[in-house]
Amino acid sequence: MSFAEHCNSIFDKVVADYHLTDNVDTPIQNPYTRDSIDHSLYMKCWIDTVQWHLEDIIRDPHIDPTEALALKRRIDHSNQDRTDLVEQIDSYFRQTYSEVKPLPEARLNTESPAWAVDRLSILALKIYHMNEEANRTEATPEHRARCAAKLAVLNEQRTDLTTAIDQLLDDIAAGRKYMKVYRQMKMYNDPATNPVLYGKKG
Repeated sequence: MSFAEHCNSIFDKVVADYHLTDNVDTPIQNPYTRDSIDHSLYMKCWIDTVQWHLEDIIRDPHIDPTEALALKRRIDHSNQDRTDLVEQIDSYFRQTYSEVKPLPEARLNTESPAWAVDRLSILALKIYHMNEEANRTEATPEHRARCAAKLAVLNEQRTDLTTAIDQLLDDIAAGRKYMKVYRQMKMYNDPATNPVLYGKKG
């Protein structure tokens, strides 16, 4: 099994594990050894899965404004955790390929491997929930048909992205491409860079 295929298997497990309770407050039960890449992948997809459902909840038109504000802040925190996990996964890749000497003609990729893996995690969620819609018995046949068509596209997209990630990793391992990672500089969470937090007037 390739690395990207392995990611898909973990992500599918996470989504299935979450839906055993389907509750955003369910404690995470990460089955993998701490400090392993599998542990990071599981944690990454768990964060994505909980946030997916938080985003559903906050869109309730009848939600209490106080509850909505608390959810918004929880989502902001989740976004930061998500970014931190992506950077942690990229650190794994940097360590894995640290001894590779790039070829003179080596090229830079448009995104790091971990940000591509991040998209695989989101696709696992989209596929799970689109499959639910395609098979929702109380929905109209037209709705189910539309969702089935979208599901086919999502599955094709995951196949293509899986292949592309494995090709990228092969290129990095062979020195044909090289990694260059920029840390995400999110300003809104930083008291030193968010004017609202550091008290700028006007």
